[in-house]
Amino acid sequence: MRVALGALVVLAVLALLTGLLWLFQRKLVYLPDRGPVPPAGQVVPGARDVVLTTGDGLRLGAWHVPGDHPVTVLVAGGNAGNRLHRAPLARALAAHGLPVLLMDYRGYGGNPGSPDEEGLLRDALAAREFAGDGPVVYFGESLGAAVTTRLATVRPPAGMVLRSPFTDLAAAGQVSYPFLPVRALLRDRFPVSGLLAGVRAPVVVVYGSADTIVPPEQSRAVAGAAGGPVTVVEVAGAGHNDLALLTGPELIGAVVDLADRVRDTS
Repeated sequence: MRVALGALVVLAVLALLTGLLWLFQRKLVYLPDRGPVPPAGQVVPGARDVVLTTGDGLRLGAWHVPGDHPVTVLVAGGNAGNRLHRAPLARALAAHGLPVLLMDYRGYGGNPGSPDEEGLLRDALAAREFAGDGPVVYFGESLGAAVTTRLATVRPPAGMVLRSPFTDLAAAGQVSYPFLPVRALLRDRFPVSGLLAGVRAPVVVVYGSADTIVPPEQSRAVAGAAGGPVTVVEVAGAGHNDLALLTGPELIGAVVDLADRVRDTS
């Protein structure tokens, strides 16, 4: 009797935990810094504050850094922080003359709205519209790699850099919550590998060999799924949030090299 009662208690606790995860899962997926950010020019020399208008009527703050390179880099961040945390990346790219559009999703960096998969696509579409008619390279960091891959199926880029991409959100979530039925619970799917197979633009996949949040084998699997030419850059010893994957020479060199290849073939 006690064994059966104990089992029922365990099952009840698991059911409660599963229900709470279902209800509040987006609080675990999206970790925005919602606070206001400083003016762009105070953080990145020459940058200006711009507004992106989404298809569902949101006005999102973003930063634009001009440059003399003909290829613009559209940066979509990961699931945490806001554009202020990606300012060092923008400065490093701008030092090579690259124009940079540093977007923030709905709910991030003082922007209105709440993030979800469809909303982030709308945000990325608004950023792509702002970037104009010239060649654009998409740079997606972790979750941003999923956002830019989805964007690429609607607005094909001149090239893509996917930094620490996961194969799909469930696979990434299972790493953090190995004892939960993550795939059955998730509302937002972000199927990177499945979508990337239909993208013909050149893709560069950059990842750290010591990444414990998105394991290297997932990023390598994403590279293997690319439908067009792909380059793989492994940063030895780098973890998911290390500076080497924000401003390190291998990462910045990969973006600059791709932009130069796009320029030379345009």
